[in-house]
Amino acid sequence: MFKTLLLAVDVNAPAGAARSAEAAFSMARAEGATLHLLNVVPDTGMAIVGASMAADSMKNALVAAQSELEGWAKTNVPNDITYKVHVAEGTVYDQIIRTAQTLDIDAIIVGAHRPELKDYLIGPNAARVARHATQSVFVVR
Repeated sequence: MFKTLLLAVDVNAPAGAARSAEAAFSMARAEGATLHLLNVVPDTGMAIVGASMAADSMKNALVAAQSELEGWAKTNVPNDITYKVHVAEGTVYDQIIRTAQTLDIDAIIVGAHRPELKDYLIGPNAARVARHATQSVFVVR
Protein backbone atom coordinates (compact mmCIF):
# COMPACT_ATOMS: atom_id res chain seq x y z
CA MET A 1 0.00 0.00 0.00
CA PHE A 2 2.76 2.47 0.96
CA LYS A 3 6.04 1.99 -0.90
CA THR A 4 7.53 5.40 -0.14
CA LEU A 5 7.28 7.13 3.22
CA LEU A 6 8.43 10.60 4.23
CA LEU A 7 9.44 11.26 7.83
CA ALA A 8 9.97 14.87 8.85
CA VAL A 9 12.85 15.06 11.33
CA ASP A 10 13.87 18.15 13.29
CA VAL A 11 17.61 17.69 13.85
CA ASN A 12 17.48 20.49 16.43
CA ALA A 13 15.13 18.39 18.58
CA PRO A 14 16.15 14.77 17.92
CA ALA A 15 14.48 13.49 21.10
CA GLY A 16 11.18 14.83 19.79
CA ALA A 17 11.58 12.76 16.63
CA ALA A 18 11.81 9.47 18.52
CA ARG A 19 8.09 8.67 18.61
CA SER A 20 7.36 9.52 15.01
CA ALA A 21 10.55 7.73 13.94
CA GLU A 22 9.48 4.51 15.68
CA ALA A 23 6.11 4.70 13.92
CA ALA A 24 7.84 5.30 10.58
CA PHE A 25 10.24 2.40 11.14
CA SER A 26 7.32 0.07 11.91
CA MET A 27 5.43 1.21 8.81
CA ALA A 28 8.50 0.87 6.59
CA ARG A 29 9.08 -2.68 7.83
CA ALA A 30 5.44 -3.72 7.48
CA GLU A 31 5.11 -2.26 3.98
CA GLY A 32 8.64 -2.97 2.73
CA ALA A 33 8.81 0.76 2.00
CA THR A 34 11.69 3.12 1.40
CA LEU A 35 11.86 5.76 4.12
CA HIS A 36 12.75 9.30 3.08
CA LEU A 37 14.03 11.47 5.93
CA LEU A 38 13.54 15.21 5.60
CA ASN A 39 14.90 18.08 7.65
CA VAL A 40 13.72 21.58 6.78
CA VAL A 41 15.93 24.55 7.54
CA PRO A 42 13.62 27.55 7.98
CA ASP A 43 14.46 30.42 5.65
CA THR A 44 15.89 33.55 7.20
CA GLY A 45 13.28 35.96 5.90
CA MET A 46 16.02 38.61 5.63
CA ALA A 47 15.69 41.63 3.36
CA ILE A 48 17.76 42.22 0.24
CA VAL A 49 20.38 44.01 2.33
CA GLY A 50 23.05 41.50 3.18
CA ALA A 51 21.59 38.93 0.80
CA SER A 52 24.99 37.46 -0.10
CA MET A 53 25.80 37.01 3.57
CA ALA A 54 22.39 35.40 4.09
CA ALA A 55 22.99 33.09 1.11
CA ASP A 56 26.33 31.94 2.54
CA SER A 57 24.78 31.46 5.96
CA MET A 58 21.92 29.43 4.49
CA LYS A 59 24.31 27.29 2.45
CA ASN A 60 26.29 26.56 5.62
CA ALA A 61 23.07 25.80 7.51
CA LEU A 62 21.93 23.36 4.80
CA VAL A 63 25.30 21.58 4.79
CA ALA A 64 25.22 21.33 8.60
CA ALA A 65 21.62 20.07 8.56
CA GLN A 66 22.50 17.42 5.96
CA SER A 67 25.42 16.23 8.08
CA GLU A 68 23.34 16.17 11.27
CA LEU A 69 20.48 14.30 9.60
CA GLU A 70 22.90 11.74 8.13
CA GLY A 71 24.38 11.24 11.61
CA TRP A 72 20.91 10.92 13.14
CA ALA A 73 19.97 8.36 10.49
CA LYS A 74 23.10 6.25 11.01
CA THR A 75 22.43 6.20 14.75
CA ASN A 76 18.67 5.68 14.70
CA VAL A 77 17.47 3.98 11.51
CA PRO A 78 17.58 0.18 11.85
CA ASN A 79 19.80 -1.67 9.38
CA ASP A 80 16.87 -3.49 7.76
CA ILE A 81 15.25 -0.25 6.54
CA THR A 82 16.20 1.41 3.27
CA TYR A 83 16.34 5.17 3.66
CA LYS A 84 17.37 8.35 1.89
CA VAL A 85 18.23 11.71 3.43
CA HIS A 86 16.89 15.05 2.17
CA VAL A 87 17.29 18.64 3.36
CA ALA A 88 15.17 21.58 2.21
CA GLU A 89 15.01 25.30 2.91
CA GLY A 90 11.82 27.24 3.54
CA THR A 91 8.61 27.06 5.48
CA VAL A 92 8.47 23.70 7.26
CA TYR A 93 4.98 22.56 6.30
CA ASP A 94 5.33 23.85 2.73
CA GLN A 95 8.63 22.04 2.17
CA ILE A 96 7.26 18.79 3.61
CA ILE A 97 4.36 18.93 1.14
CA ARG A 98 6.59 19.97 -1.80
CA THR A 99 9.13 17.26 -1.07
CA ALA A 100 6.37 14.65 -0.81
CA GLN A 101 5.08 15.71 -4.23
CA THR A 102 8.53 15.82 -5.82
CA LEU A 103 9.51 12.37 -4.52
CA ASP A 104 6.08 10.84 -5.26
CA ILE A 105 5.66 9.88 -1.60
CA ASP A 106 2.73 7.63 -0.63
CA ALA A 107 2.46 8.67 3.03
CA ILE A 108 3.90 11.35 5.32
CA ILE A 109 4.71 10.80 9.00
CA VAL A 110 4.99 13.88 11.20
CA GLY A 111 5.28 14.34 14.93
CA ALA A 112 3.02 16.63 16.89
CA HIS A 113 3.27 18.28 20.25
CA ARG A 114 0.47 19.24 22.57
CA PRO A 115 -1.15 22.34 21.13
CA GLU A 116 -0.65 25.68 22.80
CA LEU A 117 -2.85 28.73 22.38
CA LYS A 118 -0.63 30.09 19.60
CA ASP A 119 -1.15 26.85 17.66
CA TYR A 120 -4.89 27.44 17.60
CA LEU A 121 -4.27 30.88 16.13
CA ILE A 122 -1.65 30.10 13.47
CA GLY A 123 -1.76 26.32 13.21
CA PRO A 124 1.13 23.91 13.82
CA ASN A 125 3.11 22.36 11.00
CA ALA A 126 1.54 18.92 11.48
CA ALA A 127 -1.97 20.33 11.14
CA ARG A 128 -1.07 22.25 8.00
CA VAL A 129 0.56 19.21 6.42
CA ALA A 130 -2.47 17.06 7.26
CA ARG A 131 -4.84 19.67 5.87
CA HIS A 132 -3.03 20.39 2.60
CA ALA A 133 -1.11 17.25 1.58
CA THR A 134 -2.60 15.01 -1.10
CA GLN A 135 -0.93 11.96 0.48
CA SER A 136 -2.02 10.09 3.58
CA VAL A 137 -0.62 11.81 6.66
CA PHE A 138 0.07 10.08 9.96
CA VAL A 139 0.40 12.44 12.90
CA VAL A 140 2.19 10.87 15.86
CA ARG A 141 1.89 12.31 19.35
